[in-house]
Amino acid sequence: MISTQRLALPLLALACALGAGGAVAETLNVQLASDIRSSRPGVNRDALSDNVALSVGEGLVAFGEGGNILPMLAESWTVSEDGTVYTFTLREGRTFHNGAEVTAELVKQSWEATMAAPEFNCAGFFDGTRGARVTGIEAPDARTVVITLDQPEAMFLKNTAQSQCGGMAITHPDSFAADGTWDHPVGTGPFTFGEWRRGQSVVLEKYADYQPLDGGIDGFGGHKEALVDTVNLVVTPDRATAIAALRSGDLDVVPFLSTSEAAELTADPDFEVKSSPHGGMITLLMQTADPVLSSTEMRMAVAKALDIPQLVEVATDGLGTPNASLVPEGSVYHSAVHDEGIAYAPDEVPALLEAAGYDGQELVIQTNRRNPINENVAVLSQAMLQMAGINSRIEVLEWATQLDRFRSGSFQMSAFNYSNRADPVLAYSAVTASKEDRGSAIWDDPRAIELVAEATSTPDGEARQAIFDELHQLYLQQMPFVMLANNLTVSVNASYVQDYSTWNGFARFWGVSVDR
Repeated sequence: MISTQRLALPLLALACALGAGGAVAETLNVQLASDIRSSRPGVNRDALSDNVALSVGEGLVAFGEGGNILPMLAESWTVSEDGTVYTFTLREGRTFHNGAEVTAELVKQSWEATMAAPEFNCAGFFDGTRGARVTGIEAPDARTVVITLDQPEAMFLKNTAQSQCGGMAITHPDSFAADGTWDHPVGTGPFTFGEWRRGQSVVLEKYADYQPLDGGIDGFGGHKEALVDTVNLVVTPDRATAIAALRSGDLDVVPFLSTSEAAELTADPDFEVKSSPHGGMITLLMQTADPVLSSTEMRMAVAKALDIPQLVEVATDGLGTPNASLVPEGSVYHSAVHDEGIAYAPDEVPALLEAAGYDGQELVIQTNRRNPINENVAVLSQAMLQMAGINSRIEVLEWATQLDRFRSGSFQMSAFNYSNRADPVLAYSAVTASKEDRGSAIWDDPRAIELVAEATSTPDGEARQAIFDELHQLYLQQMPFVMLANNLTVSVNASYVQDYSTWNGFARFWGVSVDR
């Protein structure tokens, strides 16, 4: 349904909207659940900021639909025999949004500037903290980039393509203001970064000189053709308001729908609802450094007090499937070992509490209302824990506050969702590290850290499978947090929007058309 107000355009405005051949310039209006944290790829970011970064910027490579690595700005690459030197050949004719040609020297400058940024989220993947260290970036000629590592790194290309790293987008020096501070991204993607009205909207505009690759859409690679002139991301924190705007026609897409709202809209012919699982994780985190939760018996009591199949069923309105492993069910690495989980056993909880020395101390579960699944998990978990004799209460926070508490480790328990991880080692890396090194680390067992490091440097194959199997078995023994299910991508768009889908937790705007 389209509002009368939006159709009642003044004739002059309508005339200005007509392009060559009388075509109307189309705008895709999309809900943005909260404002982006910054416009710089991989720096001071969250998932919504990443989505903008991946629409505007491109890296040397990109993730495909199956978690495979695809060429993007690089048309090809080679790896030295010892696995430490990556030589990329850039595509010809690629340009930045300011018209400048993409050259190896500008790629080098972009990488160096990103890695030097104080708030670069993925610094650990490239400075040796969490893997290999980049020891050199060279541009021997205009189309060749050579990146040297201090040791072999099987995850190097996947790390560069991660959403949380901004896909390691290559940006032009014009992205910085005259004083050297970040201004706005001048990237190479199918959309340019337009006006950012903080707290209100972010506008992306079609880059007219973009050259889509041949073939079909493939993850964040493949054929990325902008079919609308403008994407208007409208900050609409309240979900009910967003749905009302969708019904009125003021929004065309709500990319992240709650499961309960999906059920209400599925039967409406004016809308198209889509749902699918992805590699993100729905979790109930536990702070193992907390005096109460430092005991393995206490954490095991929490896990056995939870009827996880029922919890996931209710929390996701029947759309989710329990998964006890950080390896997604659709992954080639999800073996029979990863089907094992901690069974619901409330009769075993009292003995575990006694062994833990639990004396009725209160456990606080942090959550937020921006993500209904988080809130549902917190409410259901609290009820199940209370029934098992574990005193608990819920603390509802603004999402930004909960995220800051998560990053600093300032919580006892937290109903927390991780965004999509395209490779299992990325999921394990997100939770496993020394708490002294990273405030957001959940699982700091030395053997787990060692196994994740091995998986990071082990090529795909049987040896990598064995590592993931051992990690899951160790997780079941220590229960550092409760893995509940893989996250869900649920979206809705107006029926006049063609070929939109939220993929792996991210809104893709290329290949989408509007016919009102």
